[in-house]
Amino acid sequence: MDAIHAAWTFPSVIFAAFVIAWAAECGQFYISQGLALAVLAWVQTLPEFAVEAVIAWSAAHDPSKMHLVTANFTGSLRLFVGLGWPMVYFVAVFFGRKDPSRKGFWSIQMEDEHSIAVLSLVPALLYMLVVYFKGTLGIWDGVVLGAIYFVYLYLVSRMPPREEEGIEDLGRVPRWIMGLGKPGTPFVILFLFLLGGVVLYFAAHPFLESMLALALAAGVSEFVFVQWVAPFLSEFPEKLSAFHWARQVTKAPMALSNFVSSSINQWTVLIAMVPFIYSFGLGRVGEIVFDDHQKVEILLTIVQSYLGFLFLASMDFRLWEAAGLFVLWVVQFFAPAVREEIIYVYGFWAAVETVRLAQNFKERNAFNAFAALARSHLFKKGT
Repeated sequence: MDAIHAAWTFPSVIFAAFVIAWAAECGQFYISQGLALAVLAWVQTLPEFAVEAVIAWSAAHDPSKMHLVTANFTGSLRLFVGLGWPMVYFVAVFFGRKDPSRKGFWSIQMEDEHSIAVLSLVPALLYMLVVYFKGTLGIWDGVVLGAIYFVYLYLVSRMPPREEEGIEDLGRVPRWIMGLGKPGTPFVILFLFLLGGVVLYFAAHPFLESMLALALAAGVSEFVFVQWVAPFLSEFPEKLSAFHWARQVTKAPMALSNFVSSSINQWTVLIAMVPFIYSFGLGRVGEIVFDDHQKVEILLTIVQSYLGFLFLASMDFRLWEAAGLFVLWVVQFFAPAVREEIIYVYGFWAAVETVRLAQNFKERNAFNAFAALARSHLFKKGT
């Protein structure tokens, strides 16, 4: 039975995610600091890419699995915004309660350079609205989404290097790896990347099949199972590393930005990959055609991410924002039948926040922070 394979595929995917995360955490000491967070976020979501690739390939050979194409990436993105972002806030507030300078439910203050990640959500979300209205996802859509991501990478690469993160701030395993010195540390980092990739290669397909078998045995919808269980397992190590940063309180903005970076690469590169894998599986150029259920899931995910963007556009993250995102995610998780109504709740709240942002546009926000960076670093000649 395919369900039996869950006994080894579930732990294998989690293990691969941990291994890749350890390698990425150490790898940031060997690349430009401006790119470190974006690269770290991308590598941490490799398990998600592997699962989505298997789904797209399976859909090309079995049309009955087409509905699963949107399940994985919509669930993953909604987990980031609805669970990951609020948990960073609550972890930071909980561990910051002993700091006399932090009283009550204070806000997480984002740094100016985080405005690049925050604003990079906008073009991705706008183009996904185009995809939603036309109801298809094709090769050219993948090209556009991929281009958006590479513009984001270019912008973060223009930022000047920072001082390296202290090794003592790393987890136990990455700290041990960094203690090996040269040439041991680079060799181990490369080995861990390769090991994680090999494990994912062999585990991704049986992982998906075992999830579907378990869903059938439990009487749970395949869509719901793939939407929530697969992303939770593959993102688990990333959430742990982000919460580790949030525990240090001062690194809470970095933890939040890590999740934003992951959201960007999933809105762009992850979704861009789908039509290419699907076409390769078909043996010809093809496009994904969304049914009404998939379109609802996509729209719900778009408006949730847009509301999250508006919260971070003020360059801070507050109690009522974190609580609101979390409560709305919990409602849609336990009562999926009301997801269309939740779209209207997100939409109304987003409209209010849009007006509020416009009225207070001269105050510190992601737009004027980005403008300052553009003048000082991003488009400065000779840098």
